Amino acid sequence: MKRNYIIIATVAFLLGFSSKSNAQQDPQYTQYMYNTQVVNPAYAGSMEALSLGALYRTQWVGLEGAPKSFTFSGHTPVGLSNVGLGVSFVRDEIGPSEETYANVDFSYTLQASEKGKLAFGLKAGASFLNIDFTQLNISDPGDVFENNVDNKVNLQVGAGAYYYTDKFYAGLSVPNFIESQHFDEASIEDADASVISKERLHYFFITGYVFDISENVKFKPAVLTKIVTGSPLQVDGSANFLFYDKFTLGAAYRWSASWSALVGFQITDTLMLGFAYDRETTDLASFNDGSYEVYLRFDIFKNNDKIHTPRFF
Repeated sequence: MKRNYIIIATVAFLLGFSSKSNAQQDPQYTQYMYNTQVVNPAYAGSMEALSLGALYRTQWVGLEGAPKSFTFSGHTPVGLSNVGLGVSFVRDEIGPSEETYANVDFSYTLQASEKGKLAFGLKAGASFLNIDFTQLNISDPGDVFENNVDNKVNLQVGAGAYYYTDKFYAGLSVPNFIESQHFDEASIEDADASVISKERLHYFFITGYVFDISENVKFKPAVLTKIVTGSPLQVDGSANFLFYDKFTLGAAYRWSASWSALVGFQITDTLMLGFAYDRETTDLASFNDGSYEVYLRFDIFKNNDKIHTPRFF
């Protein structure tokens, strides 16, 4: 029963099957405040350091075929520090599918005010999709299920804007403007009844502010909003406390989806480690043991005096 349940869930989650095209969600992250470059290329170079980050997420633990995601990103300012360059890789697995995204990020930053900077970014790359339908128990095989998807390549082009100071940040982005179809409608005999999976535009808005509660305690509320045509509005809110610039403790809520706990450690001046745990608030909670996420960031600063005050975002 559990196997049949996750097969239905994974296919619906990944492909958004219906009699017409529907939306496909990009991977979601609880530690989005540290993983901004993946969805917004304007973030590249904003750390004023060579910054390398990796995140692993395993979702709905205990369900066969549940989503697993791995991301790697790296970015740095170049030249006079108004130009940022970066790369990002995302591997997303769910049920019978594996999709890998590889992108190059470019940003250009303007001094918008005495304390604030405004960056504009572009993202370009490709995604590679594989689906092995033989892993599914299909009661009525045919049409699109007859042939596996092998290394289907789709181009990606995205853009974003990111404003930030030492205390505040806000970003708006569309990681991919190209609405790719995963199946060729012309290859299906009855086009009117065909089942098509189509990627929709994803709009991301992120913002947060750092409050100095005391000399050694900082508080940062943050919000991530994702809008996708054909899918419910997704809003993630989080509240994190940073103690002595070394230890982070917080909680988050994903609207109508889950509660989360977050913890982070500034192990050295340049190395940060973070963990997150999600617990579903939907009926799906009865079928899994929650979701886990681990994040690692390594920063190489040009100027040693910057390493004494680690960025909280």
